[in-house]
Amino acid sequence: MTFPDILLPVFALVALTFALAIWMGYERNRVLFSKELRIKDIALSKENWPDQAKKVSNAYHNQYELPVLFYILVVIAMIARKADLIFVVLSWVFVISRYVHAYIHTTSNRVPRRFFVYLIGLIILIVMWVYVAIRIWFGIL
Repeated sequence: MTFPDILLPVFALVALTFALAIWMGYERNRVLFSKELRIKDIALSKENWPDQAKKVSNAYHNQYELPVLFYILVVIAMIARKADLIFVVLSWVFVISRYVHAYIHTTSNRVPRRFFVYLIGLIILIVMWVYVAIRIWFGIL
């Protein structure tokens, strides 16, 4: 696989993170400028933000949990030259799971559904780590 093929899912996930960051800033500023909250209401805690601002903020912060392990794995797979078609397909499945997770988080926020999608992403990521580790340890091309 070429570097662009391998990195495209990474760029898509980074785009999601940036989009959520911008949306979070928009939601927070909207609330402050509309005078729903005062800065002193949120200066020491995120608890006073309205629900939508909390949902977007939580979805944004979730992009610094499992995705960090994904980013590290992509770098390892590229350095070790173990990022093949299977790796790229699994990468896309993981990234899609993150988009769906963020969508659920910022809309209905149904926890069982959100957890199910999170679990799919987690399992895919574990499979990816095991796949790359086996290919590295056993020298599989």
